[in-house]
Amino acid sequence: QVQLVESGGGSVQPGGSLRLSCAASVDTYSRNCMGWFRQVPGKEREGVAAVHTESGSTNYGDSVKGRFTISQDNAKNTVYLQMNSLKTEDTATYYCAARPATFGSSWCVWTDFRYWGQGTQVTVSS
Repeated sequence: QVQLVESGGGSVQPGGSLRLSCAASVDTYSRNCMGWFRQVPGKEREGVAAVHTESGSTNYGDSVKGRFTISQDNAKNTVYLQMNSLKTEDTATYYCAARPATFGSSWCVWTDFRYWGQGTQVTVSS
């Protein structure tokens, strides 16, 4: 079964930082796309960051480029999201995501993601 477990959410002031972690099963993680999405009530789920765990190729949503960084630890089957210079607009529930392992492309497309973690809340306020 696909297992995605997020951690690291919390409350910070604008300009602060948080690091989220997502642990996945080896079958889900290996040679696949892993990523992060976020969602607030009344809005569509937004792609934040993605990485292909074999090639290392990354992509980011326009609103977080230059502030967020996705990274990986293949030995731990874990991806991270380092969030710096946080803004109030970053407040959302953040979901770890995975693409089906049968999708072979090294290009991680937002709409290809199918599996989701339970979510972790990030709140940015003064």
